[in-house]
Amino acid sequence: MLAIRLIAEPERLDVLVLPVRSADSTAEGDTSAEPVSTAVAGPDGTADEAAALASAARLKGRAGEIHTQLRPGRTPGRLLLLGIGDGGEAAWRTAGAALARSASAETHITIALPVDVTVAAVRGLTEGLLLAPYRFRLTEAGDRPALTGVDLLLDDPTGYEDTVATARTTAAMTHLARDLTNTPSSVKTPQWFADQVASAAADLPDLRLRVRGPAELTTEGFGGILAVGGGSASGPRLVELDWHPANARTHVVLIGKGITFDTGGISIKPVASMKLMRKDMAGAAAVVAATLGAAALRLPVRITTLTPLAENMVSGSAFRPGDVIRHYGGTTSETTNSDAEGRLVLADALAYAVQQLKPDLLLDLATLTGANSVALGKRTAALYSENDELAASVLAAAEAAGESAWRMPLHTDYVEYLGSEIADLYSAPAQGAGSVLAALYLREFTGDLRDRWLHLDMSAPSWADSDQAEVSRGATGWGVRSLLRWLADVN
Repeated sequence: MLAIRLIAEPERLDVLVLPVRSADSTAEGDTSAEPVSTAVAGPDGTADEAAALASAARLKGRAGEIHTQLRPGRTPGRLLLLGIGDGGEAAWRTAGAALARSASAETHITIALPVDVTVAAVRGLTEGLLLAPYRFRLTEAGDRPALTGVDLLLDDPTGYEDTVATARTTAAMTHLARDLTNTPSSVKTPQWFADQVASAAADLPDLRLRVRGPAELTTEGFGGILAVGGGSASGPRLVELDWHPANARTHVVLIGKGITFDTGGISIKPVASMKLMRKDMAGAAAVVAATLGAAALRLPVRITTLTPLAENMVSGSAFRPGDVIRHYGGTTSETTNSDAEGRLVLADALAYAVQQLKPDLLLDLATLTGANSVALGKRTAALYSENDELAASVLAAAEAAGESAWRMPLHTDYVEYLGSEIADLYSAPAQGAGSVLAALYLREFTGDLRDRWLHLDMSAPSWADSDQAEVSRGATGWGVRSLLRWLADVN
């Protein structure tokens, strides 16, 4: 990962980056760029040169806008003007991401930060610098960014050390979630995923891990996980990871859908829809990575993470449309669509959490429905909760983290669609509003935690078709940053 140093005196000035912000220039609202006073002055003349260049190049100062000026025979040899928009955290994150990409051919850059730079701005910049260069490859071929070091010039570097450390942990955990999600399913079986969690948790103190295999799942009655995983030669698992610091006052359970590949089962998907189904465990990746991040940051909140893992395959032992499944705790579901499998494994985990773990708060993340993207597009998760305070706190954390979510309704009129003639519930109604109905189905398993439960349908933002600011194409690691922000404030 990119090395970022906090320094008070410039040590290497091959490339100097100076920030410029947006400023209103006309009554009509047009903007121009104006230089920002930096905490540590650059070489003589660079500030005046930056001001002249901003005007001559007609820069707007928009976040991520970059202008490069070559200075042969002088120090620095390159002067970069970096637009920081309004100077807020989100703008700095975008600026950092743009800089990491545009300066990828450099080996080292120095960024002179504003005299009044906030810790939030430094966090945003650091996250942008670290997140944007991510690429997942299983081969050594291909170009890699040359950029390996960034110096941040500040008058008091010690005041930002914790902020940069937090941003580095957040980026590292986001990369972990991206790696887990991007890994091809020829490798990524339920047991492989459990092994990755064990390996990552071994490096952190005070974490407890339990992995249930098919025999234990059968004995304890996890019928949903067993049904979905029953068609695969790679049996299902339930990973339970517990972070329990001594000073914790609140217990949060995080649940992540972990379908390591989804063919749709007997209700098989068309090829185009199946191609990217290695991402169907992105919710599990996010909650595991967030829990590991919380442990690394020593956040004072107890977290128990559950990841029901299964491979939804077609075989003689696959569950059938019309089967009735008995979930953990005894509730039964009639399913007529084996491609609506995620809610079946989540139902087991939710019921177990309510009955055995009895947490204060219960959250689940899942790449659950295609209806998520129909309703909200490709970058926004659908959030469901009956708890206004909980919903507001998670939405605020997501906004601060730079991840998008939108609260959706839990219409009581739709509950009747869950009625089955032969079971307690009908798992996959076909009347429309697919994301809402899936959330309503999950709500049935939250028991007395119904008013302290929150569901995120994050199928759409879990994957990006192209680079966008700090998000790289492929698996995005959506949810890790939001959860770490939220968990840091839980009390």
